[in-house]
Amino acid sequence: MCGIAGFYRSPLPPSEYPELIHGMLAQIEHRGPDEAGCLVDDTLAMGTVRLSIIDVSAGSQPIGSADGRYWLCYNGELYNYRELREELAARGFAFRTESDTEVVLQAWAAWGRDCLPRFNGAFAFALHDSVTGELHLVRDRFGKRPLFVARHHGAWLFASEMKAFLAYPGFRFEFDPEQLASVFATWTPLPAQSTYRGIEQIPMGEYLTVRGDRAERGRWTTLDLTAGPAPATEREAVELVRAELQAAVDVRLRSDVEVGVYASGGLDSSVIAHLAARRTDRPLRTFSVEFEDDEFDESAEQAALAAHLGTRHSTVRVTDAGLVEAFPDAVRHAEVPVFRTAFVPMYLLARRVREEGVKVVLSGEGADEAFLGYGIFKDTHLLSAWHELDDDTRLNRIGRLYPYLRHLSGEDGHRRMLGLYQQFAEERLPGLFSHQMRFQNGRFAARLLRDGRDPFAAVGQLVAQEPGYAELPPVGKAQWLEFRTLLSGYLLSSQGDRMTLAHGVENRCPFLDPAVVRLAASLNWRFGDPYDEKYLLKRAYADVLPERIVKKGKFPYRAPDSAAFVRSGTDHRELLSDHRTLDEIGVLDPLFARRLVDRVFDSPPERIGTKENQAFVFLASTVWLHHWYVRGRARREAPLGVPLHVVDRRGGARPAGTENAS
Repeated sequence: MCGIAGFYRSPLPPSEYPELIHGMLAQIEHRGPDEAGCLVDDTLAMGTVRLSIIDVSAGSQPIGSADGRYWLCYNGELYNYRELREELAARGFAFRTESDTEVVLQAWAAWGRDCLPRFNGAFAFALHDSVTGELHLVRDRFGKRPLFVARHHGAWLFASEMKAFLAYPGFRFEFDPEQLASVFATWTPLPAQSTYRGIEQIPMGEYLTVRGDRAERGRWTTLDLTAGPAPATEREAVELVRAELQAAVDVRLRSDVEVGVYASGGLDSSVIAHLAARRTDRPLRTFSVEFEDDEFDESAEQAALAAHLGTRHSTVRVTDAGLVEAFPDAVRHAEVPVFRTAFVPMYLLARRVREEGVKVVLSGEGADEAFLGYGIFKDTHLLSAWHELDDDTRLNRIGRLYPYLRHLSGEDGHRRMLGLYQQFAEERLPGLFSHQMRFQNGRFAARLLRDGRDPFAAVGQLVAQEPGYAELPPVGKAQWLEFRTLLSGYLLSSQGDRMTLAHGVENRCPFLDPAVVRLAASLNWRFGDPYDEKYLLKRAYADVLPERIVKKGKFPYRAPDSAAFVRSGTDHRELLSDHRTLDEIGVLDPLFARRLVDRVFDSPPERIGTKENQAFVFLASTVWLHHWYVRGRARREAPLGVPLHVVDRRGGARPAGTENAS
């Protein structure tokens, strides 16, 4: 795992390129503290900070093809690199390293862009073709690894994290009010959004090819969740789930360094820990977050799993004060506004993992999206049949939706929910029927902004332009939206990649193996109870996991939000109410912001609802982002902590591809 950064067609003199790329890479050195290398020529500079995981001694970057035509800066892991290497070797391609990076390079040389559908991995890369002059920027199919692009005075800038742009001369961050409205309303940046003017993401499964002043954008894959052929019996389905998940874990255990597992205490991570433990010849390392607040704590389940599997288990205990203290730095790494604080404990956990000498962890991300584990899928199933049900049936099904939410339990809670669901039984937002209830909370957060904008215009356009979306069933649309929005925009990024790589730790997600996702799409509609989430996963692993984990039911990972700020006694009230800061940010409504802050700090925590909690965290993160990025305080002035190896091709020099950055 690594971080990449660079620029193309800059008007600045090539003599300055090495110093500029050094500065950009220094901003993201946390992603790859082991090595640094770059390529410079007369039109381009690009580089990599490397986290050494596969072929630790010889897998340096950037790497060039033997004829010097192609040069690659690569962030990620290609899990099926051994199989592709054998295929390429049979075609006559010679390899100089054992790294997966060289397999990506040779695959491009063999098949061009057609190599991408063959890849099973988490990646984002920049590949320069020195013959055509093209720069290819590519991102993996589920958006596991980030890649941002910006235009500045004619130059194309790109990087794994936007903070790299702080080191490019004259670049400034500015909030984009329309993007902020969308983020606040939908909880996450949409696939191409960054929340800043002039910066975009390469969306999941897409590429950008630049040649001179011309740019070509396109998809190399689409998110296909249509059901394929399914086995005849539930027993066969269970066996298929076991086989595909074991295979997904096996390829993600490929590493020249130790691999651990994040064990939350829930079903998904417990399945991964079980499958990984079967393949290790020493006790598996597992890592968990504990909370001082019992409402969020799952330490009993974590301890039960560790004892059951015999793992070497480590925990981080998160207090209100510790969460709030780490919040500003976690936001600096997240780079975008966030709607809850759950990303902060993951930041603290990754720090502990690295302190204990582990560079790679497996986690359960993607299970809820693939196997329909979220409540929103049950909501959608109920609402899509609402008009066919009588009130008694509706109440019965409502009682099965959120048993872990105490304030919604019992007959009174169910009847309150009955009235709420009645309001959303008709489609009000075109194409967004499944998410209307969730977005209602987001509409409140969007009031933080000065000018009234339609906060759902961007997500409405996203679904309207998607071929085949309109033909999906209601739950299928909900699943598509989860993959394309919250998974890639928040769970895999703000709470995932950005938090782990802040400390040089790589996170791998077996549930997002393409074969697993395809299998789940074929099985979800055929087997199980729509109100019993992840039915097949429970059946597949009920006999090998502690009973308390399998039967516990869905317990979403959460952390204290506004209550942590109130209870910790910090000075955030003054910070978030400061007139000068709010006026300087410009896009926020100071009056609404101060009223929100006053309500949060003057009310008992139990009186603060979900929408107010989310708006508060959005406000707090936006204020800190203004500090870090708009004011530029996130810029690191210190040089790289490792030597920068330079491949210099300026002035027509064409060294052999074997002279890579090692």
